[in-house]
Amino acid sequence: MKVLFIGDIVGNVGRKALKENLPYLKTKYKPHVVIVNGENAAAGRGITGAIANEFFNWGVHGITLGNHTWDNKDIFDFIDDEPRMIRPANFPPGTPGRGYTVVKGEGKELAIVNLQGRTFLPALDCPFRVADEIVDELRQDHKCILVDMHAEATSEKIAMGWHLDGRASLVVGTHTHVQSNDDRILPGGTAYLTDAGMVGPRDGILGMEREAVLRKFYTQLPVRFVVDDGKWHFHGVFVEIDEATGAATRIEKIRLMEDEWRME
Repeated sequence: MKVLFIGDIVGNVGRKALKENLPYLKTKYKPHVVIVNGENAAAGRGITGAIANEFFNWGVHGITLGNHTWDNKDIFDFIDDEPRMIRPANFPPGTPGRGYTVVKGEGKELAIVNLQGRTFLPALDCPFRVADEIVDELRQDHKCILVDMHAEATSEKIAMGWHLDGRASLVVGTHTHVQSNDDRILPGGTAYLTDAGMVGPRDGILGMEREAVLRKFYTQLPVRFVVDDGKWHFHGVFVEIDEATGAATRIEKIRLMEDEWRME
């Protein structure tokens, strides 16, 4: 199975980049399943039903979220009814939505799980215990499993990779918006990357306008962060999985820049 995972889509620039690059990436990698993290898709905070439907219409099969899941209030109108979208599974019991699902593409099935770290983020249920419960249950019927570990601390993401080595096909981090350079296949067969990176404005600071972020650092006064505009950069990861075992056989980082020449 071939899986394309695309990092945090940030605002209008990120959505534009996704729409422009998906056809190229599908031609190059021929993925069976495409997953994106969409928690910053609506002006940098949260996602709307209209944006989610755009993603699905463009060929995305599943959407993961994170700590900005609830930033657009209309999410409560559709999250329970959209089985292709998941929020962190370690939110408290009774929270709307689902923490894992199974998506289908090109005749293949991929189980996807969303978790959120607790270091430097709001205290949630233990992601490691929740991962055990969900992944062990999914493995009874599904060999190919992707886990989006949405976390601030690199140590917590790396720990989750080792925790699920041999049980998940891919553990990929999101949230920090900076692609890491530690892509590898762990000894048990789990493909791992600490952070997939982001899709959005390349000259902002994590996608936000530089001036506001700098003012915050300079003064420590309250400021309003707004998604930057201008040229985009695009980050993600491509993984091939042995369907018989669920083990990854290949992992490749993806990094594209607007106006950068590439062979079509």
